[in-house]
Amino acid sequence: MSYLDNIRTFVRVYELGSMSAAGRDLRISPAVTSSRISQLEDHLGVRLFQRTTRSLTPTEQGQTFYRGATEILATVETAEAQIANITENLRGSLYVAAPLGVGRRLIAPLVPQFLADYPEVSLRLRLTDRKVDLTTEGLDLAFFLGQPEDSNLRIRKIADVDRVLCAAPDYVARRGMPRDGDDLVAGGHECLSLRFPGATEFQWRLQTPEGPKRFRVAGRYESDDGDVLTDWALSGQGVVMKPVFEVADHLAEGRLIPVAQATPPEPIQMACLYTHRRRQDPKTRLFMEFVTDRIADQVRGQVGGQTGGKAGDQIGAGAAG
Repeated sequence: MSYLDNIRTFVRVYELGSMSAAGRDLRISPAVTSSRISQLEDHLGVRLFQRTTRSLTPTEQGQTFYRGATEILATVETAEAQIANITENLRGSLYVAAPLGVGRRLIAPLVPQFLADYPEVSLRLRLTDRKVDLTTEGLDLAFFLGQPEDSNLRIRKIADVDRVLCAAPDYVARRGMPRDGDDLVAGGHECLSLRFPGATEFQWRLQTPEGPKRFRVAGRYESDDGDVLTDWALSGQGVVMKPVFEVADHLAEGRLIPVAQATPPEPIQMACLYTHRRRQDPKTRLFMEFVTDRIADQVRGQVGGQTGGKAGDQIGAGAAG
């Protein structure tokens, strides 16, 4: 098992780009991480990484070995999955990513029950509103809102989620109630933007009597954390577009109120993304089914009967709308 452990450690160092990050991910010390990489390099007789005090870069040999190492681990995982299917004795780690709001409010509360049902499974839940890459980041599943960009991955649709434009009552008292998307633009309303590095412009796609239309809204407040946007909206800084389930309590209590209701946002797809190979692992399959069925129920309950949930698996396609 020591050689396999060394390979697993190498793969996580390669994918995360850091000895310390890989050590935290694998729950081993930096010294053990470094030792495993050194043992692997001694065994292979090559340098797998170029190391400096500030960076860790795979060598050409490291890049080649990574491709073979992932195939080795995939073969081992497939064999373990076949045994697990026979014995129903699930074990191992699950690597799952989700947007902050989805992860905190919907997925994280379900994890303890799943792990109680399968005591030999551990789960690493990574919450981020940025787009993730399943292959390079070593993820089993990624929950998301929108449309995936990689058409080679597979999707399990959960629901179509209603969204709402909303703001705090004191913001509306100061700036006026925008009637629609044109009012948001013409009135120079402060629109709170979820943006990531590399974004060149920001638009909101809203429903109009003539059909969906993109509005180039503007604002001084931007973040890559959706919960930060909610906090800014609550403090009266501007208008935010959010999935209804994320702000349902605030709307019910009057801390936020709907705005621009003549042109509401289009619903957004909530789904789970995975590779075909990961789908074969019974713990991955069972966790996906366990979570998606329960999320669908919660989302439909919050937004009044959205369709989805049991839509099944499909090949991913398209870009975010």
